[in-house]
Amino acid sequence: MKKLLLPFILLLVLIISACSSDTSSSKEESKPKKDETPKTFTYQSETGPVEVPTHPKRVILLSGFTGNVIDLGVNVVGVDVWSKNNPTFKDELKDVEEVSDESLEKIIELEPDLIIGLSNIKNIDKLKEIAPTVTYTWGKLDYLQQHVEIGKLLNKEKEAQAWVDDFKKQAEEAGDEIRAKIGEDATVSVFEAYDKDLYVFGDNWARGTEILYQAMKLKMPEKVKEMALKDGYYTLSAEVIPEYAGDYIVMSKYADADTAFQETDTYKNIPAVKNNHVFEMTGNGASFSDPVTLEKQLAFFKKSFLEN
Repeated sequence: MKKLLLPFILLLVLIISACSSDTSSSKEESKPKKDETPKTFTYQSETGPVEVPTHPKRVILLSGFTGNVIDLGVNVVGVDVWSKNNPTFKDELKDVEEVSDESLEKIIELEPDLIIGLSNIKNIDKLKEIAPTVTYTWGKLDYLQQHVEIGKLLNKEKEAQAWVDDFKKQAEEAGDEIRAKIGEDATVSVFEAYDKDLYVFGDNWARGTEILYQAMKLKMPEKVKEMALKDGYYTLSAEVIPEYAGDYIVMSKYADADTAFQETDTYKNIPAVKNNHVFEMTGNGASFSDPVTLEKQLAFFKKSFLEN
């Protein structure tokens, strides 16, 4: 009898052991896995590799790029004065501190995990001691490449590229509609009244110039090409505005700018003015070329050209 029971008992032990092993394995599989995402990664900046947070949560911006970071959904804790006073970001930045490249103590208090600025900011070495600091040279990348590059820095390259692709499509379609309405040979000038100065712009100096000339492929007057295309802008006197005026004028105006020139006969007799082809936009904020600003400018141009 004992001989008969022995194999049965061994078989029972093996079954129980297997079940116990499966249960243990099942429990191990059901346990939540630890986040294996690295906390930092090496970003290849124009000045060399920089170890930056994979998911930055407290970003400080010292030279614009504010709309780029906002558009990508990353938290901002400090910005430059131009961004802080930009009406385009009024709601997004209402609780964000104003800082500069010289307010180091304030920056320390904000405990940033990433600092972004232009290559000409001061105290770069001291800023690097506070948090990883990445700088860009103005104009080295075009306005769309710049957004993708910031997307790489923030570990959101796919999101940045998706925005670029969509915006290019929208702007090109709007350009087709506008040229169909105003004529393929119609010209557009972009002026700005700031303080006591007056400027005309080329095709890559914000104020919507990238949209109008690059994306929409609208034409620039020959005189503007000659004087403003290379450097991006040209300072002129009110007396010579007619020489630079296109069939359509986009006028960027600051509230406190000297706009007495608009009351002169010289200005009033410009064909674009007489034909009501002058579209005015607020100067404060127009100097940015980020997704938030560009989307608003695109909507403004579509309304101005197509509903006029």
